[in-house]
Amino acid sequence: MPLKPRQRDIPKIPGAVTFYKVSAYVTGVMLLLLVFEMVFKYTPLQLEMQLGGSGDFLVPKDSITTGFNLSTAILIAHGWLYVVYLFADFRLWSLMRWPFSRFIIIALGGVVPFLSFFVESHMTKLALREHAALVAETRTTPEGAPA
Repeated sequence: MPLKPRQRDIPKIPGAVTFYKVSAYVTGVMLLLLVFEMVFKYTPLQLEMQLGGSGDFLVPKDSITTGFNLSTAILIAHGWLYVVYLFADFRLWSLMRWPFSRFIIIALGGVVPFLSFFVESHMTKLALREHAALVAETRTTPEGAPA
């Protein structure tokens, strides 16, 4: 029999879902920026993105001297935001007491371009549907009686 969320965790679920949704969108957008950065940098274009400096946005690789290296900033930001995404994934997964395979599926959403948007939509609907059922079940169960 699958595990259900603990009674004391039911009020925490909507907040965990919101945190997960925000982190999924932010991570998805950062991953798309990372893909563009990789295309510029590692194809024959050999370009990096910069802010300020010589005035050009795209400059030859390794020639950023005075501007802000936006390419490196995207790499670093995505890495740290993915860690936040994994924390949001873990929080939602542990509160919902889902199987470990669902944790892995959600985690993959942050490393496959566009996948975070689809996984987020599916998992959010699933979590909110389960949460609504739990709240309805709690209301029909008399207080003090074991659920």
